[in-house]
Amino acid sequence: MQQLFIKDIFIRLMRDRTAAISLFVILFYVVLAIGFEIYGIYCSRHNISPAYSHSDMNRTYQAPSWQHPLGTDFMGRDVLLRAAAGSATAMKVGAAASLLAALIGVSLGVAAGYFGGKVDNITVWIYSTFASMPTLLFILAFALLVSRGFLYPPLAEALQNFSRDFNVDTGMIAIYLGIGMTGWVSLCQVVRSEAMRLREAGYVQAAKTAGHGAFHIIIRHIIPNLFHLVIIYFTMRFALAIMTEVIVSYLGLGVQMAPSWGVMISDGQERLWRGIWWEVAAATGFMFFLVLALNLLGDALRDILDPKLRS
Repeated sequence: MQQLFIKDIFIRLMRDRTAAISLFVILFYVVLAIGFEIYGIYCSRHNISPAYSHSDMNRTYQAPSWQHPLGTDFMGRDVLLRAAAGSATAMKVGAAASLLAALIGVSLGVAAGYFGGKVDNITVWIYSTFASMPTLLFILAFALLVSRGFLYPPLAEALQNFSRDFNVDTGMIAIYLGIGMTGWVSLCQVVRSEAMRLREAGYVQAAKTAGHGAFHIIIRHIIPNLFHLVIIYFTMRFALAIMTEVIVSYLGLGVQMAPSWGVMISDGQERLWRGIWWEVAAATGFMFFLVLALNLLGDALRDILDPKLRS
């Protein structure tokens, strides 16, 4: 496959109006998430209550106004600020879970496809086992173990220390690991098939003849020529990870302390019958535009990077 440089990919994306708008929407969420994350760390280090956590029991359930564009929740907190702060939670979960899934999927897939034999048999058995598991139930069970203190005490203490040092909610760590440990199967299958094809390519055979080892060939020749699959998968998995976090947090087993769209939907759904719609609308709106942009960008990247579609 002819290698595409980042500049070439960017130019092709800019030619597609839908893809360009999606890219800028995602960049907006990234900047928003980074800003709120820095602000949250600053408040945590200085024992300051963040603005999105300020409550006023005299202003509960206020309808949208100039002072509170998306109203207030049951504690009088500004809904717009909490929905915007929830983007930091969503982006962290999406990035961490997708990176972990991509790392596992690429590692096992390349090893199985390149070496074959027993390595391939073991890998197929592993991903077949994970593929047979109900993914959401596995994530919920794992989140329950972490968030309810059912882990082995030394491991639970290590997670608590990690949560404190990196300003991460313990429930988020459970979601990182749960999604990452279950979301690699489809990528592994695709990478395995592609690695089997690439190992027979002329340049790979030439590298073997020249005396290069397996590790050198995998790093220099195999992975670069299937990396387009990783980019496409990462974008799609990112969106799915965000939606999974919202579901798990909605059920009360995910994020506990940090702002989360799932928690906002869970809190606001019980008051919809009273006409208090703004909390649910804010959370679903923020999630909708981010997930939509990620899916549209993923489709555009597939069209650009997939050699079959480009031909």
